[in-house]
Amino acid sequence: MMHYLWQKKPKLNYSSDVFDIVQFGSSVMENSNPSDIDITVIFNKIPLKEQLEQSQSIKNQLQKFSDIPIHVKSYDLYSFFDESNFAKENILFYGKSIISGDYFSKKFGLNSKIQVYYSLINLKKKDKIRFNYMLNGKKGNYGLIKKYGGNLLKPGLIEIYPEHENIFIESIKKITDKFEIKKILY
Repeated sequence: MMHYLWQKKPKLNYSSDVFDIVQFGSSVMENSNPSDIDITVIFNKIPLKEQLEQSQSIKNQLQKFSDIPIHVKSYDLYSFFDESNFAKENILFYGKSIISGDYFSKKFGLNSKIQVYYSLINLKKKDKIRFNYMLNGKKGNYGLIKKYGGNLLKPGLIEIYPEHENIFIESIKKITDKFEIKKILY
């Protein structure tokens, strides 16, 4: 079974107290082999007992779509943004809404992207050409940029969606180790 639950947008029964249901962690990344699916249910302000009951109900519904275990954590909006919540940055940056199928950060008017700065200085000409083919394609075959919806912002800088980070990094590492990654939330 597919572990990209956010792509399926499953029909779930949940109350109007639910602000969003978000899949995050390794299970949203391309080229990953997750051992579980991390889900967070974010509520408007309701009592903790109700949060736990509703989260368990949502977990049981989602488990029908997956053959790997689902782990659910619940927050209300206030506790989600609390400084003690170490998962919030990962959820905001990589999280995909199971309700909308889009990035969770968009609910707050934010876009998450990864910028990859790379240098081809000191590479042999054949490796520079190989790098170009990897990004832009060759003989009618798509390169990584077109295949995964990335953008070449300028020579030495590409911008990609977070779930494709592993694919780009693995491919770039095969040619050069001169690159840097920055996570951008704007």
